Amino acid sequence: MFQVGDKIVHPMHGAGVVDSIVQKKVNGVVREYYTLKLPVGGMLVMIPTEHSDEIGVRPVVRGEEADRIIAAIPEIEVDMTSNWNRRYRENMLRLKSGDLLEVARVVKGLMLREGERGLSTGERKMLHSAKQILISEIVLSKNASYEDVEKRINTALA
Repeated sequence: MFQVGDKIVHPMHGAGVVDSIVQKKVNGVVREYYTLKLPVGGMLVMIPTEHSDEIGVRPVVRGEEADRIIAAIPEIEVDMTSNWNRRYRENMLRLKSGDLLEVARVVKGLMLREGERGLSTGERKMLHSAKQILISEIVLSKNASYEDVEKRINTALA
């Protein structure tokens, strides 16, 4: 169980801070929800507390781990199939895994593909989303600014 003020990650929305824990009645059932405030875009996400493990909600990585992931980006091997549908599914599974290194793999793979052939609208949205997830977690783990983290990641990807 997370507490108000904890820094946590939702695999599909990125990292945020638990703003509150509230009870809501949805479809006639009263449940507790974490209200997760995301620093990027100021969005609020409500996550059912009882299903947070199944969803893949976890604490933000520690600062040393974030540094290790950024340092590993240049070495990440990217093997993307030419089949758009399969590539999209594989990347979606990587994002849903909640593993920050897998999110970095998606970002790197899509950025390389964008440089070579360009991206479809769906993959462009996925790249934007994956980048936000990666940056938001590192911003919270390092207490750094969005711009600084984005620069570090872009440098690692170059």
